Amino acid sequence: MARYTGPRFKLSRRLGISLSGTGKELKRPYPPGQHGPGQRRKLSGYGLQLQEKQKLRFMYGLSERQFRNLFERASKMKGIVGENFMILLESRLDNLVYRLGFATSRPAARQLVAHGHVTVNGRKVDIPSYTVQPGDVISLRERSRNLKVVKEALEARRHLPAYLEYNEQTMEGRYVRLPERSELSQDIDERQIVEFYSR
Repeated sequence: MARYTGPRFKLSRRLGISLSGTGKELKRPYPPGQHGPGQRRKLSGYGLQLQEKQKLRFMYGLSERQFRNLFERASKMKGIVGENFMILLESRLDNLVYRLGFATSRPAARQLVAHGHVTVNGRKVDIPSYTVQPGDVISLRERSRNLKVVKEALEARRHLPAYLEYNEQTMEGRYVRLPERSELSQDIDERQIVEFYSR
């Protein structure tokens, strides 16, 4: 299944979670559509598992195949599968570009990476799914540092996670360490996703 490119506010309201992280989408806290305000659907166990999976998949903007492949990779790692999966998602280059504040959203960060504006350890990387390792330095190419969208995004940045460092002078960010589960989204129950893929 291809990546979702439809209206994100509607999708956020349907899933009951802010996909952008701003919370603007949930001013009307009920599903979209004619019957939205009165809907009280009781989901089955499978329905809850599917909903959690879709929340996380749409939050990071992955296709179903990418999402499944990353889950299989997490299941082969040592430790708790759900936490490993969340950490792998957070370690994607497009996500860290968004977290550092070079872009205002993950889709914008994906575009920034795909267009060749981002470097990792001084080398251009144009693959949004590239897995960044702790200690890697993420930066913008010299000619990309004056882009209007980047400057606006940096000014609008509200929060820098503890597992990242940012140098204002050099416009470089460092992925200091792997994030802990407590630092990632609390709106996601990753155990439901593990159960979904373990059926």
